Amino acid sequence: MSRHLHCLPDDFVWRKEMNILVLGGTRYMGVHLVKYLLGNGHHVTIATRGNTVDHFGDSIKRIILERTNAVSIQKALHSQTFDVVYDSLAYCSNDVKYLLDTLKCSRYIQTSSLSVYTHYKENILEDDFNPHLYPLKWCTRDDYDYGEVKRQAECAIFQVYKDVPSVAVRFPYVIGKDDYTKRLYFYVEHVLNSVPMCIDNINEPMAFINSDEAGRFLAWLADHDFCGCINAGSYGSISLQQMIDYIENKSGKKAILSADGEKAPYNGTTKYSISLRKAENIGFTFSHIDAWIYGLLDEYMQLVTGAK
Repeated sequence: MSRHLHCLPDDFVWRKEMNILVLGGTRYMGVHLVKYLLGNGHHVTIATRGNTVDHFGDSIKRIILERTNAVSIQKALHSQTFDVVYDSLAYCSNDVKYLLDTLKCSRYIQTSSLSVYTHYKENILEDDFNPHLYPLKWCTRDDYDYGEVKRQAECAIFQVYKDVPSVAVRFPYVIGKDDYTKRLYFYVEHVLNSVPMCIDNINEPMAFINSDEAGRFLAWLADHDFCGCINAGSYGSISLQQMIDYIENKSGKKAILSADGEKAPYNGTTKYSISLRKAENIGFTFSHIDAWIYGLLDEYMQLVTGAK
């Protein structure tokens, strides 16, 4: 079973202005996380390789490190103490070990993934994967597939670092106009440019979350007493067919589907939905996917037509 909803120690001191470390924070939902943390009055330090320019100016502090290198982490963070650490770069158990063996923190919030679930189905519950009981293996990012290394990252915090109040936030596909992976953009671009696509799951409803809301939820957790595993995503689900229908109706173009076409990014994902009851129980309400997905598709269509 996951930890209880309320798990911070009795001597934990809530402060309006906390000292927070964000590993990542220069793109995508990490940018939104930092934005909301600053808006909530916290002091933020970001730790990155320094390759991506951020736009936060003097409002944050910066640390340069290599996330997968234990020596680099030791040099950059040795003996440092933070109220909260956000780790969007923990992709395996070794990543967790390198970090939590080096610094001290009152709370650790890990960006996890729905990929930890070995079977997708309707209404996936947090208890469908239990990191407390799953066999822990110390590993690097290259030792196993993505789902397994993310499972091992969760196992490390809940089995070895039990004294650190921790959260593992399990996200579905995170999308937004700032999505550097351009996975959803792929479908819009191919429809509008009449490029054949190979899609093997066009009618399978899937869950998503907007990158801004993902950042907002992560920042919200800093000020609320919750530990354990938690699903995060928009209410509702949507299929690729529904989105393609929308693109076709708005543009007058027709999707070209072909077994010989370019393989689509979300291929292989079967239909599923996630339970958000635990987030509801601690007071957070996500938006419904219909409230933003079509606006995002409109923005993508404008980007494609503007690029021609």
